[in-house]
Amino acid sequence: MGTFTILFMLFFGLLIGLVAGFIMHRSDFCIAGMFRDFFLFGSLLKLRTLLLLIVSSMVLFELARYLGFLSLYPFPLIGSPSLTNVLGGFFFGIGMVLAGGCVVGTLYKMGAGSVLSAVAFAGLIIGSALYAEIYPWWSSIASATTLFRGKVTIPQILNLPPLLLISIITIIASWYFHRWHRQGDWVRPTLLTGSVQPWQAALILSLLGVISYVTIGMPLGITTAYAKIAGSLEALFFSTHLQKLAYFKSLPLTYRLPVTGMQLSGGPGPELDAIALIQFPVVAGIMLGGTLSAVLLNEFRMYVKLPWKHYLSAAIGGVIMGLASRMAPGCNVWHLLGGIPILAAQSLLFVAGLFPGAWLGSLILSRYVIRQ
Repeated sequence: MGTFTILFMLFFGLLIGLVAGFIMHRSDFCIAGMFRDFFLFGSLLKLRTLLLLIVSSMVLFELARYLGFLSLYPFPLIGSPSLTNVLGGFFFGIGMVLAGGCVVGTLYKMGAGSVLSAVAFAGLIIGSALYAEIYPWWSSIASATTLFRGKVTIPQILNLPPLLLISIITIIASWYFHRWHRQGDWVRPTLLTGSVQPWQAALILSLLGVISYVTIGMPLGITTAYAKIAGSLEALFFSTHLQKLAYFKSLPLTYRLPVTGMQLSGGPGPELDAIALIQFPVVAGIMLGGTLSAVLLNEFRMYVKLPWKHYLSAAIGGVIMGLASRMAPGCNVWHLLGGIPILAAQSLLFVAGLFPGAWLGSLILSRYVIRQ
């Protein structure tokens, strides 16, 4: 792998993650919180901004594809739909609500000093390690329940041009966006200096997503990095057992980097490969972005004296989330900000499971964790 390629991927990954973490902290942009607030309080403000993020990403991705800036379409690591996508999404919805943040929210909150997010982070690594134990069994189920083999997106399945479907969706969504704007439903009342409105964060994050897609070859995604950390720890403490696990020997990523054309490959194993170069800088950047934002606002705090139920919920949620992100495969950010904008069928199935999972997670949270 060339020096320029390595430096390029490190720089762009770190920069994209840094901006994303900073903006998410300033806007309190947490996808887990969006679903939690809807099911617990009936609040739609944050879900509206999520829809804005998805549709704006959809428009930017399609524009980039139409202009010839996307040499990889669909992007790597996303395949034909399977019924396991629904189950993965369901368990992920439970986990992210119990953990108090999704895989990205956990990072920027941990960077800002959240001890609970650090516990959830540890749970994510444990959950990723647990998946390696069931990988042969689960992958056989995923293969047996695969639908529309060889086709990834809804336009491919329906044999329609992506522009047609995306144009229809954008027109319908734009009508609702305009209506919400006239009603003042976009703005969140705040007195905090330096805060960013959620709708502004949505537009910035969609721009970061298309920059990542054009330069790196795929949108934001970080959950395989958790598996690589788990593999590295197993290599350190349980090296003999690691050699028996087929999951850490798999190489699901093989593609050419759009900017340099260099052939890259990588997998969840502890090796420093393409996935490490793509995801680790983003992970570090998101954490640093949260830290930078909190320090500048004088909000960096580490609270340890919290109810034990909160710690238990964060730990269990993190484990479930880490396991589910491999079962799906992929996390909410990967599917909502990457797969849905290109109308990937497996991402739509993931979201179909995510909603009832988040509802159940919210029910458990309200009854057993934060119950007064």
